[in-house]
Amino acid sequence: MENEGVSIESLTRVYIKMRTKKEEMNKELEAKISELEEKMKTVKTAILEHMKDVGAESIRTESGTVYRTVLTRYTTNDWTSMHKFILEHEVPDLLEKRLQQTNLKAFLEENPDIIPPGLNANNEYSVTVKRSKNG
Repeated sequence: MENEGVSIESLTRVYIKMRTKKEEMNKELEAKISELEEKMKTVKTAILEHMKDVGAESIRTESGTVYRTVLTRYTTNDWTSMHKFILEHEVPDLLEKRLQQTNLKAFLEENPDIIPPGLNANNEYSVTVKRSKNG
């Protein structure tokens, strides 16, 4: 199908060029962001050390206020026991509310007559453009 006299070949070529340029720009930006994040990490470490040395939980300056807080992240290395614990204590809220896409798709394919209540499925078409081996 032609789009206002433009061939699919031209559209594909232009798309690949734009995607390549976007990838290059993303790499450059990611490198700059990574460098800046490393510098910020160094400054943050110095701030934390200072706060530890003076025993402060917060410090107000003319430029802003810094706070020292404890961030706790919970993980498990035994999912079988964790699932058992969650079921045993009836605390499903310990899990995040999201569906594992690959496993749910497999379940639905294996059980076409079983539809979980409240399940929504949104389908949309996507276009994939692959570069030819010559280009």
